[in-house]
Amino acid sequence: MSIGDTLAEARRGAGLTVTQVSQRTRIRETIIRGIEQDDFSACGGDFYARGHIRSIAAVVGVDPEPLISEYDEVHGSPQAIRAAEAFEPSTPIKIKERRRFNWTMLLAVVLLAVIAYGAYRLYGGSLHSHGRRVAAASHPPGTPHATPSARSASHSPSPSAAASPASDEVVIKLTAVQDCWVDLTDTSGTTIFSGIVPAGSSKTWKDRHPVTLRLGNPAGVVLTVDGKKQSPGTAQPVTLSFSPGGTSASFSPSSAPATFSPGSPSAG
Repeated sequence: MSIGDTLAEARRGAGLTVTQVSQRTRIRETIIRGIEQDDFSACGGDFYARGHIRSIAAVVGVDPEPLISEYDEVHGSPQAIRAAEAFEPSTPIKIKERRRFNWTMLLAVVLLAVIAYGAYRLYGGSLHSHGRRVAAASHPPGTPHATPSARSASHSPSPSAAASPASDEVVIKLTAVQDCWVDLTDTSGTTIFSGIVPAGSSKTWKDRHPVTLRLGNPAGVVLTVDGKKQSPGTAQPVTLSFSPGGTSASFSPSSAPATFSPGSPSAG
């Protein structure tokens, strides 16, 4: 019996539909139907195909190891991943070319600054003289003036105004206790990082926009956001969302494989 036949029969035996399996694994229905027909072309490669097999097998109640072994016999065992390939971003980084310095713009800025300074000297001086005349009229001779200490006390900022502004960026630090697949994207879908963080290493990212973090092995990492430790509370692949100016996070299941050990059949 093939891999697809085994998973399809187990799904029907568990009384589940393809839609229900898709909702529990976060794998698209078209991919699940293809796998049940032994068509792995839509998985995006052997790495993801093994992960999909594991996720589906866990939901329908089948031991995934014999299926992974059968997949490796047909499609070949996974090859060792070079460090350059593991940490290479999935989306090529576009490097902007340096633009030639715009001297015309600089001269325009300098000219505007000179005009603004001249206007300030002209009108600011008039306003200052008028203010002194008004102050003299409002304080006739013999009227006591407020002392410097009294003036400074009346204009002292309130505690709320002196409070430091909230942070405008989110800081994420991830320390891997076990090998963990990590995918970090921003709100526009641009990939900030995608790859495997090996055990014993750490990664730190900063961003001024909301970000989405997917972890393949959340139980194998120590995660802090803005200096506060975050705990997804699950050993299954998970998707987390963080925003600048706070430590709030939303958790949702992810279709990413749970374990990643390059060079072994269990990597998927």
